[in-house]
Amino acid sequence: MGGRYIVGIDLGTSGCKSLLMDERGAVVRTALEEYPLAAPKPGWYEQDPAQWWDAVKRTLRRLTDGLDGARDIRSIGLSGQMHGLVALGQGGEVLRPCMIWADSRNAEQVGEVYERVGGVGALLELTNNRMLASYTGGKILWMRKNEPGVYEKTRIAFNPKDYIRYRLTGECATDVSDASGTGLFDVRNRRWSEQLLRILDIPRAILPKAWESNDVAGQLVRGVAEDTGLPAGIPVVAGGGDAVVQATGTGLVHEGVLGITIGTGGIVSTALESCRPNPEGKLQVFCMNSAGTWHAMGVSLTVGGALKWLKDACGYGQSEASRLAGEDVYDSICREAETVEPGSEGLLFLPHLVGSRCPFDDAKARGAFVGFTLRHERRHMFRALMESCVMSLRDIAEIFAAMGIPWRQLRTSGGASKGRLWRQLQADAFDTDVVTVSGASHGGAYGAALIAGSGTGAWRSLKEAAEVLEVQTHETPIARNVERYGRLLSIYQGLYPALRETFHRIADEYLTKGE
Repeated sequence: MGGRYIVGIDLGTSGCKSLLMDERGAVVRTALEEYPLAAPKPGWYEQDPAQWWDAVKRTLRRLTDGLDGARDIRSIGLSGQMHGLVALGQGGEVLRPCMIWADSRNAEQVGEVYERVGGVGALLELTNNRMLASYTGGKILWMRKNEPGVYEKTRIAFNPKDYIRYRLTGECATDVSDASGTGLFDVRNRRWSEQLLRILDIPRAILPKAWESNDVAGQLVRGVAEDTGLPAGIPVVAGGGDAVVQATGTGLVHEGVLGITIGTGGIVSTALESCRPNPEGKLQVFCMNSAGTWHAMGVSLTVGGALKWLKDACGYGQSEASRLAGEDVYDSICREAETVEPGSEGLLFLPHLVGSRCPFDDAKARGAFVGFTLRHERRHMFRALMESCVMSLRDIAEIFAAMGIPWRQLRTSGGASKGRLWRQLQADAFDTDVVTVSGASHGGAYGAALIAGSGTGAWRSLKEAAEVLEVQTHETPIARNVERYGRLLSIYQGLYPALRETFHRIADEYLTKGE
């Protein structure tokens, strides 16, 4: 494939990142465009798909402007935030703002699913996953009850990245990994659960065809090609949900390697060579990005997002010297946190700022600092938050261990992986070597490009595509820190059960008054 390029597009929560990759896996160009998030009511989080589309077009144009060899771009891969609901009408018009993954307004409908199906166990038999408040299935049911006029007009219910495919190609399609995150998909057999759809009275016709991730699911239409500088007719590969694609982009294509992604949320994941049972549905078991493979993960909803919240809440500003040196604000925060001894002098944090998904499925969970004394300062709060967020990920990994899924190495990615302190905290909390690999810092866009290349002839398989990745950083556990964090983990694990009733009382009072 000499001289050819692949485009990867990642439609995130805060912005769209697109990149251009060559046949060696090297990133040639990147472009990022941000867009806003609306929160019209407590627990409601929405975005305008038109703003996504504008961001996608702008990033693609920036990739191709002045590019020698734009005609040699041979395929496009897609990744995107999971679980959202984009409702399209008969003419392809967007009928309402997208309810994104963080939106938890459909808690009542989630209860309805369990009631109609016959409980958690019965649902696991159909999908191998719980129905979570973030999932698309509950959002469809909420729309049917609360916006019946919109529901009646809905011709197709998309996940976010699949709306972008529709605009790129005119095709209504999804992939098996993103479909897995709707709560309506039979992941064992890699198809929509017809039985569940009948029970919930959701028409199969409003759900798009689910392709394997590296299947070609459309070609770029001429009008978009002219707007973006891409060649008309190039294949657009099915792609995947960002949590799964991010893992693929770090080389999680074999069992035995654990992946940690720290962005807005935190994800613990691994590849599976068979579809394992999911006891109690504590994990999410999704289809992986190549046929015959699966992906197990647990999600902490706010990790990097929690640090951003604390930064903003503290009105944190860098020193003039740091700004002049071009230092990233989070590097400055980490430098401040490093002045605190491991354990933060007994201060801990619960990161459930938008509820909890794993190991506790609880939309009413809340965040909390516990253990304040007069000795604690802002720097202690920063370190305690980072330590506790990593412990929340280790808490999830305990479920993997109980299922007989071991790990021999941890690969970390996401924005926080650039920080040495974040990487060392993971090595110490997990008591294992932690590495970063080339390409992983580019998130889902890189994984999307690898998937697209494996589906259009650049590589013979996704495992072969992952061989282009090279280790860039390597952290090893520090024995004294491993011992301390082991003790703190048991304390951390007791916080949520002790505070659950309080969280629920606060949430019920707040939501009632918020109405």
